[in-house]
Amino acid sequence: MNQQASKDANETTTTSKPPYMQNRELSWLDFNKRVLDQGADPTVPLLERLNFISIFWSNLQEFFMVRVGSLTDLALLKKSIVDPKSGMTPAEQLDAVYARCHELYPYYEETFENLRGLLAQENICQLRKDDLTDEQLVALDDYMADNVLPFLSPQIVNARHPFPHLENGGLYIVVRLDEQAAPKQKKTKEEKARAKAEKAERAEKGEGKQSKNLGAEGVTLGIIPLPRQTNRVIQLPGEGLSYMLVEHAIEMWVPEIFSMYTVKHTNIVCVTRNADLDATEGAEEQGEDYREHMKRILKKRSRLAPVRLESERPLSRTVKQLLLDKLGLAEHQIFVTKVPLNMGYTWGLGSRLAPERRATLTQKPFAPQWPACLDRNRSIIEQVSEREVLLSYPYQSMDAFVRLLHEAANDPAVISIKITLYRLASQSHLAEALIAAAENGKEVTALFELRARFDESNNIEWSQRFEQAGCHVIYGFRNFKVHSKICTITRQTEDGLQHITQLGTGNYNEKTAKLYTDFSFITTDARIGADAADFFRNMALENTSDDYSILWVAPLMIKQNIMRKIDEQIALAKAGKPCGLFFKTN
Repeated sequence: MNQQASKDANETTTTSKPPYMQNRELSWLDFNKRVLDQGADPTVPLLERLNFISIFWSNLQEFFMVRVGSLTDLALLKKSIVDPKSGMTPAEQLDAVYARCHELYPYYEETFENLRGLLAQENICQLRKDDLTDEQLVALDDYMADNVLPFLSPQIVNARHPFPHLENGGLYIVVRLDEQAAPKQKKTKEEKARAKAEKAERAEKGEGKQSKNLGAEGVTLGIIPLPRQTNRVIQLPGEGLSYMLVEHAIEMWVPEIFSMYTVKHTNIVCVTRNADLDATEGAEEQGEDYREHMKRILKKRSRLAPVRLESERPLSRTVKQLLLDKLGLAEHQIFVTKVPLNMGYTWGLGSRLAPERRATLTQKPFAPQWPACLDRNRSIIEQVSEREVLLSYPYQSMDAFVRLLHEAANDPAVISIKITLYRLASQSHLAEALIAAAENGKEVTALFELRARFDESNNIEWSQRFEQAGCHVIYGFRNFKVHSKICTITRQTEDGLQHITQLGTGNYNEKTAKLYTDFSFITTDARIGADAADFFRNMALENTSDDYSILWVAPLMIKQNIMRKIDEQIALAKAGKPCGLFFKTN
C-alpha cells in the first residue's frame, strides 16, 4: 500500500461495524482456506487433493486480480470510502488482506509438500535437479534440445537494456549475473591477503564493490519468460509417473543460456496485476463500435499495476529491491513459497496414468444423466409443450436443452430464438445450434455481455461469429451487466403464437453445467412468454422497465419483491401462522 493511501486511512474516521458482520474480503479468504482444507483431507483421494490445491491457487489468483485490484484503486482516491459492513477503509482492508494471505501461505506450502510426499509414495514424483537419475538426465537433455531451448527468449537487464514488462500471471526465471572474465587462476596466500586488505580499505572509504556491466541499480539480471509453446510437464523415464516442471528444467540450463556471464543464483517469479477494468472508460469516443471499444479496453489489462509478486525462493536483497522498484511494490506484497507458482498443470496429471491406476487416486467420475422426465425418442418441443420441465444441473444433463435448440433451428414453425449469453464454452454445441438457426432463416437475437470478467475475449469472438451467421447481436446496458439467463423460442402454431421460455440460474455453458449446481426451468406459460418477449424488447431499447406480470427483473424488481415476500412471512410469524424462508444463493 502506498504512503498516500496510508495517510488517507489515518485521516478517515473508522465507523464501528455491526457485531454480526464481517469484512467481505476476509470472509472470502476464509472460504478459500476451506478449499485448501480439502487438499489436506486424508479422506479425499490424492489427485483430487492436488486439484483442490490448484483450485485454491486459481481462486487466490483471481482474488488478487479483481478484489485486491479494486481495493487498490479505491485506496488511491483522496476520499476514502468506508465499508459499511466492517467499518474498514480500502487501505485498512488491503492491510488486513495481505496480512491474512501471509498467514495462509505457510499452510498452502505445508499442504502441498505433504501431498507431494504422499504422491511420491505412490510413484507419482515431481522431480527437481537433485532427484534426477543418469537416465533421466539424458532424457531431459534430449527433450530440452528439441522442445524447449529453441523457444526461449532470454534477455539481459542492465544499463543498456531496460527492465521488461512482466505479464500478469506469467512465469519468469530471474538470474543474478556477473560478467564472466577468463577462467580465474588460483590465488596465492599473498594475493588473497592483499585482496582482503584492499576490500577492507574500500569499505573504510565507503566505496561499494565495483563490477562490470551493471545497470543503474548496480545489478545485472537475466530474465527468461516461460515460453507459451512448451508443455508445462516433462515426463521422464521411471517407475510410475516421474515428471519435472519445465521452469525447473530451464533453471538447470541457465549457465548454458547465459554462458558469457557468471550465474550467481536463480529464482522463479510471477507477477499478479490488477485486472479490475473499467469498461466505461473512454466510452464516449465518437463512432467507436462497442466491441472494438472492449477490445481496446482489454489490451490495458496486461499493463495494469502489479498487486503481488511471488517467488519460489527468498530473493536476494539486491534483486528484491530492484524488482520492488521496477514493479512499484512494497515488501509486504512479496510472497515466497515452494509451491509451483502456477498450479494449473495438476489437472492433466491423471491422464498420464493408466486408467486402473488413475481410478485409485481420483473420485469416480460423475456423468450428468439424461432427464428421466424426457423421452429421448420423442421431440423435446413436443414434450415441453405438454408439461413444464425443471432440470437440475449437474445431476441432469444440459444435452436436453441443447437438443431443444437444435430442434428449434430446424423446425419450420419456429419464427425466432432470443437468448442472453454471459459465459459460453469455447467449443459450444449450444452456440452452433443458434448459428444454424440463423443460417436456416430464423430470427436469432443474442444479447452478449462483453464484460463477463475474463471471458471478454471469448465473448467478443463468439459475437463476431454470430453476426457473420446473420444473428442480431446486442450488448445490453452501459451501466449494468446483464446476468439474466433467459431464452425464448417463438413458434407459429395452429392455435397462434407459442413461446417456449427457458429460465435458468446458470450460464449456457456445456462445460460448467457439468460442474456447478443450477436449475433450468422450461415452460410454455403464456404470461411468462409475454414477459420474456417484453424483456428482450426492453434490453434492445436499454429500458429498465418494471412492467412485468410474472418475472422479477433487476434492477427495479428483485430486491423490492424479495423484501415484500419477507415482510409477508414476518406478518405470518407474528400471527402465529405457518411460515418460513428458504434461500439458495450464490
